[in-house]
Amino acid sequence: MNALRSLIQRQMQSGALYAVLAALGFSFKAIFVKLAYAAGPVDAISLLAMRMGLALPLFAWLVWASSQGSAPLKLGDGLRVCLLGLLGYYLASLFDFYGLQYISAGLERLILFTYPTLVLVFQAIALRERPSLRTLSAMGLCYLGLGIAFVHDVSVAGVGQQVVLGSLWVFASAVTYALYYSGTGMMLKRMGSMRLAGLCGTASSLMVLAHYLLVAPVGQLWQLPGAVWANAGLMAVFSTVLPIYWVALAIQRLGPTHTAAVGNLGPVLTVLASWALLSEEISLYQVIGLAVVLFAVSRLKPQSKKKAEIATATEPARSL
Repeated sequence: MNALRSLIQRQMQSGALYAVLAALGFSFKAIFVKLAYAAGPVDAISLLAMRMGLALPLFAWLVWASSQGSAPLKLGDGLRVCLLGLLGYYLASLFDFYGLQYISAGLERLILFTYPTLVLVFQAIALRERPSLRTLSAMGLCYLGLGIAFVHDVSVAGVGQQVVLGSLWVFASAVTYALYYSGTGMMLKRMGSMRLAGLCGTASSLMVLAHYLLVAPVGQLWQLPGAVWANAGLMAVFSTVLPIYWVALAIQRLGPTHTAAVGNLGPVLTVLASWALLSEEISLYQVIGLAVVLFAVSRLKPQSKKKAEIATATEPARSL
């Protein structure tokens, strides 16, 4: 027992354990969504409202804890935070929840994992730079692997139209999240990543709750089964706020490059968890597609040191 405790302490000090916990937390978000859908008659906006409503006090605490001694926000900063919250935690999450009504958790995580390719496209457009041959090759491999896994889901599900619809929703989520990710660079010059994540999470939580109040009565949530609330609570804590904190701790101890490398475990963990908890089938096609996507994403790198620093600095906000 003492040896195990000593091993855990060493891993915590090095940051490796925090990085693994963060990857595990992010990867389980889709699992909690699928379990909540199976537990009762809950729609996407209701489930998202439960998740963000439960996470709101934790986001507020994150803002308070990370703002000690920091300069107050200016009006322009507040508007930018609201825009990032709209893109990152509100629209991207809502589109993702819509998609998970139709596709497997494994395919969902794989589609979302392609967002670095979209970030590079947006950066190339904004900076008027032509992507390198290596970047284009990696992007091609990434979407080849995604196509292999996509074919698997269509053949297994037997409802190709639903799989296509769900995949389009999740890809829309990846696009909006990539826009959010690309927009965090200038804000990180004015505030830390923890404070930015807390502010964006708080803003988007209020947006989600306002959206829910416009389309459904509040009392409807209290009629949902306890299992739906339990999964929403686990999602809010274990797959939303805690991973942000864990990634920040991992970066402090392990560095951004190694933390991002550990984060590549996310799709693998999601596929394994969906097989163990949701009884989703794992085929050879899915394994090949997953391996190709992971390899391709690992080869995607910004063309300049400045953009690399911005990319790694935004890792704590990866809590879609």
